[in-house]
Amino acid sequence: MNIAFIPVRGGSKSIPLKNIKELAGRPLVYWTAAAADAAKCINKVIIATDDRKIKDAVKNFNLKKVEIYDREPQNAQDASSTESVMLEYIKKAKLKPSDNFFLIQATSPLLKTEHIEAAFSKMQLDKADSLLTCVRSKRFFWTEDGKPVNYDYRARPRRQDFKGMMMENGALYINRAGNILRDKNRLSGKISVYEMPEYTAVEIDEPHDFITAETLMRAHAAPVKHKYKMFLTDCDGVLTDGGMYYGNDGRELKKFNTKDGMAFEILRKAGFITGIITGEISDAVKNRAAKIKADELKMGVKDKLSAVKEICKKYKIPLSGLVYVGDDINDVEVIKAAGLGCSVADAQPAAKAAAKYVTAARGGRGAVREIVNKICGETSYEPK
Repeated sequence: MNIAFIPVRGGSKSIPLKNIKELAGRPLVYWTAAAADAAKCINKVIIATDDRKIKDAVKNFNLKKVEIYDREPQNAQDASSTESVMLEYIKKAKLKPSDNFFLIQATSPLLKTEHIEAAFSKMQLDKADSLLTCVRSKRFFWTEDGKPVNYDYRARPRRQDFKGMMMENGALYINRAGNILRDKNRLSGKISVYEMPEYTAVEIDEPHDFITAETLMRAHAAPVKHKYKMFLTDCDGVLTDGGMYYGNDGRELKKFNTKDGMAFEILRKAGFITGIITGEISDAVKNRAAKIKADELKMGVKDKLSAVKEICKKYKIPLSGLVYVGDDINDVEVIKAAGLGCSVADAQPAAKAAAKYVTAARGGRGAVREIVNKICGETSYEPK
C-alpha cells in the first residue's frame, strides 16, 4: 500500500488558514492533493487536518483517492512536529511496516504527478530505504565568518561549469511506515535524492510567496481540464441588477455588466456551452444573448428545470456537468440539480440556501465573472 499523507492545520500564524487560501484559482492544498490523486503509484491520499473550514474545502475537491483524517489537537499546535502527526496516523491506521508513506507538503504547490511517480521509481531503482526531493542550487554559499562553503573564490567558476549543491525543497519525502515508527523520522537508512526543477524551490510561508508561486504556475502548469461543460444563467437579477428601466417610448431597457460579457468569452474559449434561461420575454435579453454569443436562449420559461434538462439532453451533458446561476425561488430546483449551483449575493434566501457557491458580488455587478474566474479563469491551472 502506498499512502500519500498531506498534513494541514488551521492555526498558521503568518497567514491565517494558509492551506485553503486561493492560489491560481484553487485552495492551496488542492494542488498537491490533485497531483497525488493522479499518481498511479498512490493508492490513497490522506489530508490530515484539525480545522472544519479546511475539511469543508477538501470535500469539494471531488478527488477520488482523497480522504480526510482528523488529527489530534495535541499534534496540531504551533510547536507540533510533522513527525508527530505522521506517527499518530501510522499507528491509528495500523499501517503495515512495508507500506510506503509519501509525506507531501501542501506548501509546495509546484509538485506535480510526474515528480511523485519519478521519485518513487528512483527510490526503488536505488534500493533505498527513504527518499527526499531537492533542487540544485548554483548559488555561492559562505559561512558567517567569511569562509566559502561550496567554491573557491580565487577561481570563481562559470555557472554552466558549476555543479552547485542539492537543496531540500520540502515537497516530498518517502519512507516505509516501519522505518518511521522505529526511527521517529521521515528519513532513515539509505537515503535517495530525487532532483526536481529549480523553480520548485518555492515554498508558501509568507504572503509574498503566493505571488511568486502564482507566476511560476502560469509558466509551468497545465490549464485546468474542466469537469463542467455547460454554463447556464438566469437573466434578471443575475446578468442585471433586477431593475426595470423604460425609455420615453415605453421600450424596456436593461443594464448589463461588461465584466460578465468577458466572462462568456472566457467560457467560449474554454469550450463551454453557454445559455440564458429566463421567465421574461424581452428584446433586450435577446440582443444581449446575441452580443455574448450564447449558444442557447430560452425566454418565457415557466419550468426552468425541465428546460435545462432538455438543453443538457441536446448536448449530451449530464446535470453534474452544468454550472447554473440564479437568484430567485424559480431557480432553486435548477441550482440544486446542477453540478455547481450558484446564486448571487443579493439573491432570495431560498436560492442562496440551495447554492454550493454564493458570489461576493451582487447581481449585475460582475457576479457571473466572479464565478467564471473560479472555474476557468485565466489564473486556473492543474498540475501536469
